[in-house]
Amino acid sequence: MSQNDFKEDAVEQPFISHLIELRSRLLRVVLFVLVVFGGLAFYANELYTLLAGPLMRYMPANSSMVAIDVASPFFTPFKLALVLAVFISVPFILYQFWAFVAPGLYKRERRMILPLLIASTFLFYLGVAFAYFVVFPLMFQFLTAAAPTGVAVMTDITKYLDFVLTIFFAFGVCFEVPIFTIVMVWTGLITPKSLAEKRPYVVVGAFIIGMLLTPPDAISQTLLAVPMWMLFELGLLFSRLFVPKPDEAAYEYLDDAEMEARLDAIEKQEDE
Repeated sequence: MSQNDFKEDAVEQPFISHLIELRSRLLRVVLFVLVVFGGLAFYANELYTLLAGPLMRYMPANSSMVAIDVASPFFTPFKLALVLAVFISVPFILYQFWAFVAPGLYKRERRMILPLLIASTFLFYLGVAFAYFVVFPLMFQFLTAAAPTGVAVMTDITKYLDFVLTIFFAFGVCFEVPIFTIVMVWTGLITPKSLAEKRPYVVVGAFIIGMLLTPPDAISQTLLAVPMWMLFELGLLFSRLFVPKPDEAAYEYLDDAEMEARLDAIEKQEDE
């Protein structure tokens, strides 16, 4: 066997082992989600009733939700259970992602990415909770009260589920603003001073995003835009702690052994 054959085999084996590991972790994720879904499926109808609570609280008397499609009374609650299973499994999914990529990261990257993953998960959950407990009651109270006289408010259960999932996703992603801000500063793409100078554009952008991602009412738009602005200020405040230092640039990609060797060399030069 030639030397080139040895090189090709050395490259091919790590690639195949990475694929095998990726497949293994994806199977674990799918199995975990299915197990959680299996536990939630028994309570699918109760979960949908809980999800519909903010709307039903403000529905007119003798009014109810409707099912337009023949199979939607059966499939819609199970769709909610599946989405909720994925939602609950997010920490496990992120852990599998972290375990897969961590061996290929530098020491400083490993030290930063894990806390960012934990913080981003918490902020996403916080955004969903904010939408359910704060935004939905105000928004549904306004929307149901705005119906013209003689119009019966009866929402289709499938369309309602799609609507609330869109709002959940919008608020969950928008609550990640501090993470995006910190990452941009940490990677050196922008400085905190430059971000502070762009504050007016951020405020306008937050209200534009609120207009695009929420229903056409001022309440829900404001309830998305104002927290985004506040979270930007929070991310700007904490991003000052993650500004790359000039003396870290030369050593951030060294492992422990290389760092010790470099420090020993510097000490020897000082002794001489």
